[in-house]
Amino acid sequence: MPLAQANNISLHYEVMGSDNGVPLLLIMGLGSQGIRWPDSFCKMLVNKSLKVIRFDNRDVGLSQKLDNLGLPEMARVHETAPYTLSDMAKDAVGLLDGLGLTTASILGLSMGGMIAQIMAIEHPERVARLMSFQSTTGASHLPGPTPDALKALLDMPPSDKNGFLDHMGHAFKVFSGGSAFFDEDLERRINAQCFDRGIFPSGTARQLAAVLCAPDRSAALANVQAPTLVLHGTHDTLIPPEHGEDTAQAIPGARLHLVEGMGHGMCYPALWEPIADVIAGHIHNPDSF
Repeated sequence: MPLAQANNISLHYEVMGSDNGVPLLLIMGLGSQGIRWPDSFCKMLVNKSLKVIRFDNRDVGLSQKLDNLGLPEMARVHETAPYTLSDMAKDAVGLLDGLGLTTASILGLSMGGMIAQIMAIEHPERVARLMSFQSTTGASHLPGPTPDALKALLDMPPSDKNGFLDHMGHAFKVFSGGSAFFDEDLERRINAQCFDRGIFPSGTARQLAAVLCAPDRSAALANVQAPTLVLHGTHDTLIPPEHGEDTAQAIPGARLHLVEGMGHGMCYPALWEPIADVIAGHIHNPDSF
């Protein structure tokens, strides 16, 4: 995976597909490495004439770690957050610069969806198509995670590999809302790859602070001009589907696609092909479906 200088930090990224494909930037969620976009799902997108770019956000995986910024105090998070989601959106714009891309379609999952929304708000000229997946406007009236999902999100994973794999497997099973489509074996394999590349809890804490400090984007999203697709799983217990419905209502002309049986995360391989079809349809011909 090559290294790019973006917004004065180093980001590891990977490009899949032909130069003739339509560029699609994938942005992952809280504490999640780019490889949590599964290889087979990315190949499905490539086979639909897309050039797929996935990367590790700052403070995770093989991208630059920012321990020099210190740790936030969660009791005073608005005062002590080391950086914002707007900074992370600038990272993504900087990556596009490094790849020589004036514009791209942007697909963000969870925190990545928040970053994608901010790109469309603050850098509209760079976003050809917007796709917000399993994400939220940040509006305070929306339902929160289930108690079990919140606990699974906030519990610190063990530092040994097997303990980490057990912890993460349990967390994403909770996030699945009991879905029969959740693939526990795939989840464990991806988590093993992430562990081997490097786990960085302090980076996750800084990212979480950025999420907690982010303002409600509802009013700003009303000005988004990019054709927008909102995808959300019906079984998501971490960010319930009402968040996807609210996002689609906030963005003029946005289309909502609820994925029946999907929870939070990407380990639902039986659902990938129809999801990839909807994404490709939105990118290639956003007015026709």
